[in-house]
Amino acid sequence: MNYLLYFIHALLPCWTVGLAASGVDGQQVWPVPYKRLDRRPDVDPYCQALFPFCPSGDPDGRMPVMRDSDLVSVFRLQTPVWEFRYGDVLGKFHIMHDAIGFGSAKTGRNFTMEWYELFQLGNCTFPHERAGVSAPFWCNQGAACFYDEIDDVHWKQNGSLEKMGEISGEMFNEMARWVQEDNETGVYYETWTVKSDAGVNATTWFESYDCSQFVHRTYKKLLDMGADLSSQTPTSYTKIYLYSGEPLYLGDDSIFQQSSTRDLATDIKKFYHSFRSHQSVVEVIASLLEALEKMVLEKTFYFYYNSEYWKLPMKYPYIQINYEEIPLP
Repeated sequence: MNYLLYFIHALLPCWTVGLAASGVDGQQVWPVPYKRLDRRPDVDPYCQALFPFCPSGDPDGRMPVMRDSDLVSVFRLQTPVWEFRYGDVLGKFHIMHDAIGFGSAKTGRNFTMEWYELFQLGNCTFPHERAGVSAPFWCNQGAACFYDEIDDVHWKQNGSLEKMGEISGEMFNEMARWVQEDNETGVYYETWTVKSDAGVNATTWFESYDCSQFVHRTYKKLLDMGADLSSQTPTSYTKIYLYSGEPLYLGDDSIFQQSSTRDLATDIKKFYHSFRSHQSVVEVIASLLEALEKMVLEKTFYFYYNSEYWKLPMKYPYIQINYEEIPLP
């Protein structure tokens, strides 16, 4: 896992080579719509996870069929990222992971459903340098995982486990079909939310696509079906923000194959080189300084979204990790 993401937060207080997707009359749409696929692409064997994805559940997110007359409890689950390994360490920085629990009244069985990265956060946030490949190489997919039981200690000890309401078995089955479709078409994890500034009226350039977004989409689906859900505590989620002026669209991987964009390609690869994995402590410190220089002094961040590159003209406070309340849909 690449920890530069967290180190930067602790320390921090032009080319045009194509046209991005636009709206009516050719005007750019903000935030840029998240691109869904017809089907989930195969995983390149080069991409390896430090910890296996969904080790005790169905990695394809398949879910059991409930009896229509069943009464299914819905639980809000939240815990610090990597709580199983580091306890509440990341929780002190409000870096939290979100999930949903279910309990069947007829069978007494409990289940946990969550959506997270196939190859851990660092691989979804920054690319690899791969021999023989001209463009930065991304190992970036996320998916739903559904498994038996709710580990009460895991969720309660440093996080929260709260019952939000009950749904029928019929509602659960309809939601399960929606999860399968969502899981097949929305495959790319996106760490960052990119905004024009930290104010309440800021423009959002790009939305994140992560575990909390999946939970929020699922709540919305259940509420749209008529479920009655409520929370007695604030529904707060971790958001990682980049702040920039209006982004400049650069293009796709063709940037790295054309002589006319050679300088741009070199600059993008140099930028991501600072975030490469498997660095020593000394290399991490040097890379961190390089990254800060690019973002703070040169006010540049190269952003990858929908398999395309954008140049972000960075603005103070540049990057923040916020833990903020987002009401139920």
